[in-house]
Amino acid sequence: MPSIGPYTLPNPVILAPMAGVTDRPFRQLCRQLGAGLVVGEMVAANPETRHTRKSRLRLDHTGEPEPIAVQIVGGDPQIMADSAIFNVNNGAQIIDINMGCPAKKVCNKAAGSALLKDEGLVKEILQAVVEAVDVPVSLKIRTGWAPEHRNGVTIAQIAQDAGIVSLAVHGRTRACGYKNTVEYSTIRDIKANIDLPVFANGDITSAEKAAEVMQFTGADGVLIGRAAQGKPWIFREVSHYLATGEHLPAAELNEIEQILLTHLDALHEFYGDFLGVRIARKHVGWYLQHQTSNTAFRKQFNGLETTSEQRQAIETFFKEFDREGQAA
Repeated sequence: MPSIGPYTLPNPVILAPMAGVTDRPFRQLCRQLGAGLVVGEMVAANPETRHTRKSRLRLDHTGEPEPIAVQIVGGDPQIMADSAIFNVNNGAQIIDINMGCPAKKVCNKAAGSALLKDEGLVKEILQAVVEAVDVPVSLKIRTGWAPEHRNGVTIAQIAQDAGIVSLAVHGRTRACGYKNTVEYSTIRDIKANIDLPVFANGDITSAEKAAEVMQFTGADGVLIGRAAQGKPWIFREVSHYLATGEHLPAAELNEIEQILLTHLDALHEFYGDFLGVRIARKHVGWYLQHQTSNTAFRKQFNGLETTSEQRQAIETFFKEFDREGQAA
């Protein structure tokens, strides 16, 4: 099994950090359903943002199993180092540096994957963070900033020299965003040129795809992001297949209902009634798109305003869905 610093993972399947998605309720659920490691939503390094409601929620790791991995994002070496120290003092046991986010609001501030253009600054940031803390520091990157400028191998070598302990690589450039076909050749080249554990990311949507990508790239593991939205049991499916070459039985309807209700309750408890109801809408939408193409219920659900209404609606949906399946 791959290791990140002193932490040997129970399996090589990691929940990728996703802003607005990988909050504490979702991280805990994915760990329970087989993720070998979970990484929280990226936290801005700027200290002025630490006391906002959003940051306080993102910095809450209460009850999470070890190791706690926190991703930081920014473009100034000293501010990034200070942020790493702050997060370690707040419980982080792994610091992950974001140089992979393609979002304009991040890249416009010369952070995320925009940093890949400036290899000198990348080196300064990595060295500053590694030297600032005594916990392992990992890095997430893309293959470059544009298809004609894939410098992932160079960045990976800089990272290794700076003391980074593991590397996650999304198989697209910054310019590609989440469009175009993901390419794994650069990930393969990166793995061949460094000695660090490498985790492949990008369009890994099934157990077979994970196995294929690991075999092709030589990667030590995979990061799964969007494919886990509404399907958090994908982690146990992938890890079991990688370990045995066999498929687990598909999740049954009653288990999916219980997973969803557990997730719903956790969101309501974590965010409170008002915000919890609103955040639950997108998660429920993701779950239900895997179960039905009928958008009428999702539209109805998005109009509900209370936690009790949401819970009752889910229970009713699954009863009717099960009845329709039995009738068919």
